[in-house]
Amino acid sequence: MSVFPKGFLWGGAIAANQAEGAWQTDGKGPSISDVTPHGLGGEIDKKPIPGKYYPNHEAIDFYHRYQGDLQYMQEMGFNCFRTSIAWSRIFPDGEEAEPNEAGLKYYDDLFTTMHKLGMEPVVTISHYETPLALHDKYGGWTDRHLIDLYEKYCRVLFTRYGKTVHYWMTFNEMNNTHTIPFAAAAIDVTGDVDHKTQQMYQAEHNMYVANAKAVRLAKQLMPDAHMGIMLSLSQAAVYPATPAPKDVFGAMQLQRRTFISADVQLRGEYPGYAKRIFKEHHFELEMGPDDLQLIHDYPSEYLGFSYYRSSTYADGTPIYGDTGGVVGRPNPYLKSTDWGWQIDPLGLRWICNLVQDRYNCPMFIVENGLGMKDTVNADGNIHDPERADYLKQHVQAIGEAIKDGCNIIGYTWWGPIDIVSAGTGQMSKRYGFVYVDRDDEGHGTLARSKKDSFETYKQIIASNGECVFDK
Repeated sequence: MSVFPKGFLWGGAIAANQAEGAWQTDGKGPSISDVTPHGLGGEIDKKPIPGKYYPNHEAIDFYHRYQGDLQYMQEMGFNCFRTSIAWSRIFPDGEEAEPNEAGLKYYDDLFTTMHKLGMEPVVTISHYETPLALHDKYGGWTDRHLIDLYEKYCRVLFTRYGKTVHYWMTFNEMNNTHTIPFAAAAIDVTGDVDHKTQQMYQAEHNMYVANAKAVRLAKQLMPDAHMGIMLSLSQAAVYPATPAPKDVFGAMQLQRRTFISADVQLRGEYPGYAKRIFKEHHFELEMGPDDLQLIHDYPSEYLGFSYYRSSTYADGTPIYGDTGGVVGRPNPYLKSTDWGWQIDPLGLRWICNLVQDRYNCPMFIVENGLGMKDTVNADGNIHDPERADYLKQHVQAIGEAIKDGCNIIGYTWWGPIDIVSAGTGQMSKRYGFVYVDRDDEGHGTLARSKKDSFETYKQIIASNGECVFDK
């Protein structure tokens, strides 16, 4: 008998802005991702510049090719598939009186196709693609105007898809406002530290209120749905670089900073340590009179999270990398990817246990994967044993966490088909079991082909995870 429970959700995950392309098709408006030629960690243009290459504009053309792409996922045995809805495909400027019917129809067809192929849709409502007009007019989530606009957007989605989508997450990695601030808000990262910190926490607070309103709305319109949050918990997998007390305590503080978002949205209140951060940076959050009660009354049901790597903390050294995420000092006990992300399957088991102990709620590992360079051989084959090993080791770690008593409901590998990197805008940073012929300059046919790791994941799913354990 498998350690993975019956009905465990096996699948893969993508994001609309990294896969769909069709950035001006059928009435879609521009989003923040449409002005980032080198990903969210690179330069940002105020508006798309004619003739300049933006990888998200066409991406892998999932918008027009999703039926064939989902058939690859069905062949691997997926029973779920995570994607996001592009907000500016539904409300091009974010403030229209009526939604864009062509955008709604696209997701009707997408979710219907998933169900026909035996896959439960897992939907992120906003995944690094706030409408650009809202970013320009209000400064993104630093402004409370976005709360009601987001609730209006959710009402449209829940009314339209409430019977076909049962798993929802309100925002992608919302705790990344500290490492990739442009993903959520127009934060002046060159400004005064206290002001910048205030902007980041204000953006997060406004998103917490929006999350609570979305949960309340979901209970009204689709009471059987599962409403979750989604955080980056690679940020929380922080080891002290040495046994020095300052390193140990600093690692703990950094980890707790990551968990503020979960504390507020799962426990329903701000923790004491957050209040100290606000005081020491000399600000108070702008709050509506009902904000805290709303957050308390409508917590989220489950914690979805990404996990790719662990990091180390050393007192007095830089913490964050250029493209988001805690980096710290290299851990001499771990190997690193081509992009310097250290590979640590045991860290995933550790994080699962931390979540179980801290929140005692269902958890869904909705992003995990290995970004690496792939080589197409002369015979057309793509051998990627490193990716297969990474997959098997992390699935084994999840199995051990389940044995530990962790309530894990599913696992979706990040980028089961190659997509544009959110952090760098590259195609060469590949995660997929399915190769897409496209390079970092936009050249290629967009043809799809299987990699060796395709069969590895297929075997894991067919055995409900048991094949990764030594018999």
